[in-house]
Amino acid sequence: MYSSTFIFAKRQFDAAFHRLDQAIAAAARDLPGYLGEESWENPSTGWTSNVYYWETLEALQALMRHPLHLEAKAAQANWLDGYQVIIAKVMRVYGDDKLDHPAQGSRLLP
Repeated sequence: MYSSTFIFAKRQFDAAFHRLDQAIAAAARDLPGYLGEESWENPSTGWTSNVYYWETLEALQALMRHPLHLEAKAAQANWLDGYQVIIAKVMRVYGDDKLDHPAQGSRLLP
């Protein structure tokens, strides 16, 4: 399993941003290998973090090559005041199974 974490500082969001953001999220959910997502906001920095979970690296790369994703990447300076993307291979998932999390039930190291 892989995760892609998109961390960004917001600028002004307009209708074009919201349209594109929703379209990219829908495209991601439709891709084979998409496992789920979550979002977090850090009140002390004002940054937002969107984490997507993927079955394979190929599934993640399919989103990265998607025309809507490429469109958003080219226009990001219109809406963001800085961003960072972290791609990680998930080595282990464990817990008490009380959270309905996208990584729950994955077949990784115990």
